[in-house]
Amino acid sequence: MGERIRTVVADDHYLVREGTRQLLDMSGEIAVVGAVGNADELLDAVRRLGPDVVVTDIRMPGGDWRPGFEGIDAAHRIRTAHPGVGVVVLSQFSDALFAFELFKHGTEGYAYLLKDRVGDLDELLGAIRAVAGGGSVIDPKVVEGLLARRDVRGQQEALTGRERDVLREMAHGRSNSAIARALHLSISSVEKNVNAIFTKLGLENSGDVHRRVAAVLAYLGPDR
Repeated sequence: MGERIRTVVADDHYLVREGTRQLLDMSGEIAVVGAVGNADELLDAVRRLGPDVVVTDIRMPGGDWRPGFEGIDAAHRIRTAHPGVGVVVLSQFSDALFAFELFKHGTEGYAYLLKDRVGDLDELLGAIRAVAGGGSVIDPKVVEGLLARRDVRGQQEALTGRERDVLREMAHGRSNSAIARALHLSISSVEKNVNAIFTKLGLENSGDVHRRVAAVLAYLGPDR
């Protein structure tokens, strides 16, 4: 096994913070080098400890921060000052407006997951690995909600059911081979669906993970 991913955890609830810290430490892949309770402490910890990844709650009341967006605003400051640090934002909000707020300056190195993902270690570890490598992840439940909303409004060029499945997996930050495993498809079939998605959406095909998520966001965005 290679070096552990050095991670700082931020959450204002002590039990949640410590539970997340222990869960990650026990995974064997993550070394939690700091656990803090607010956005100010988070910025200080990143500056002092130089982690690879930050896992932060979206809301951490206190200090001179935008109420309700403390974790997102801290994420933007961290990525600006320390562009090599990936950030996973954990949120109780499935409303995509919060995800768009996180990704508004770009998608590279960011993940937006619902907090119930903490209980699914594989999902959380996948997001941490992705942002550590400069990739991006958006929670599939957020994508599903947006797809349902767009279905109600109607689409000029509707995706097929299989293409929608592949789109959700793309939003989850998965590579073509990982999508193939998840959906029990051949890699060539996944590639065909990905190409069809990009063609229908008028988006440039790219194998780069964070650009794939950016494409998903561009399609599902509120201005469409």
